[in-house]
Amino acid sequence: MTIAVSPDGLPALVLNADYRPLSYYPLSLWSWQDAIKAVFLDRVNIVAEYDQRVSSPTFSMKLPSVVCLKSYVKPSRYPAFTRFNVFLRDRFQCQYCGTDQDLTFDHVVPRHCGGATTWENVVAACSPCNLRKGGLLTSQAKMFPRQTPFQPTVHDLHKNGRLFPPNYLHESWMDYLYWDVELEP
Repeated sequence: MTIAVSPDGLPALVLNADYRPLSYYPLSLWSWQDAIKAVFLDRVNIVAEYDQRVSSPTFSMKLPSVVCLKSYVKPSRYPAFTRFNVFLRDRFQCQYCGTDQDLTFDHVVPRHCGGATTWENVVAACSPCNLRKGGLLTSQAKMFPRQTPFQPTVHDLHKNGRLFPPNYLHESWMDYLYWDVELEP
């Protein structure tokens, strides 16, 4: 296959069968190769296209910019417990001082006091606050999280993810996304 314009920067936004993105953060994107493969396997409908084409000696098509799954994928209700998802739940802010710099995570009840590594016991914390709190309980350190840690739903993380739009948003995606951003020309 030959490509007239390099499509490396032309991912396809992937929508569920209900025309909502599979995820907002990270935004559900496929490479152009995966999008075309899904088209040929009849797993998606093309909703919008780029102007760029991909061609072979016997075939040519515009690259998909938005695809929609033909079968609905039921989203999981609760996201995986990961460092990134803790930061997203806490809006990438230290839960003690509010900074967005040098984030780690802190066990509210320290592990040596029986604190578990769970949604309900871990918060985003900057390194200075984490070092200051150390292995103390919040009452001993007189440091209290801004919000009580909780297990978020996927909806909670999607809502927070909308506060942090990706660096690249193609104009053909805007009808399916809910960020309040202006596109660069």
